[in-house]
Amino acid sequence: MRPTQNSSVDFAQTKQLILGIDTCGNRGSVALGLLIGQVFEVVEQIELEGRSYSATLVAAVSDLLKRSGVELKKLNAIVAVNGPGSFTGVRVGLSAVKGLAEATPIPVVAVSRLEVLARKAQVDSSALDAHRHEIYLRLGGKNVAARELLVGAEELSTMDLAGAQIAVCDDAAAGLLGGAWPGVDLVRSMAPTAADALRLCAVRVAQGDFVDLALLDGHYLRRPDAEIFAAEAFGGAAKAEGA
Repeated sequence: MRPTQNSSVDFAQTKQLILGIDTCGNRGSVALGLLIGQVFEVVEQIELEGRSYSATLVAAVSDLLKRSGVELKKLNAIVAVNGPGSFTGVRVGLSAVKGLAEATPIPVVAVSRLEVLARKAQVDSSALDAHRHEIYLRLGGKNVAARELLVGAEELSTMDLAGAQIAVCDDAAAGLLGGAWPGVDLVRSMAPTAADALRLCAVRVAQGDFVDLALLDGHYLRRPDAEIFAAEAFGGAAKAEGA
């Protein structure tokens, strides 16, 4: 775990303390933010190694709060990045968010990792590697409601992406988009983090744009592997019986 962006804050003047959690990608992070009026700053962020979230996430949150001198019950909100991404990572993150939020309780804002990436790159659209030669794609624009979907090369070739600026943070997504649309404007960015999610959602916290914790779920865009493989196996068995 690696701390970043540490700063000295007078918590006696705190208006809103916000915890951010993102465990959707190959690397994860937890961050603490401070919102005073309309001024927001990231107090500190701790990065997490992928594939170990279940063992490190809760400890990282505890360490982050302890170093900042903040008790869990003093948090005003949690920002949860709820996907798309690794099924295991998303589930571990949301389980931790629900456990923390229910204990105090603390209101929660949920946000898509694709939206965080797009905002970080200051464009309307974004894409993330979804493996299996597919990408998670967010398409947005002025006066148009953004939509997010899972697409492969074949679907991309039928879409009109001319003139679109699409944020990417990995080579796989960039390669798939560039192969289908050689002229597409790819905007390279670092991978989004919990701190980026906090910057995006600070205004939503201020406005009270919270989710019903009982309905909080992963934004997967794809069925779990177990469901896919079960459906394929069932389909194969059905065909064999009908032969």
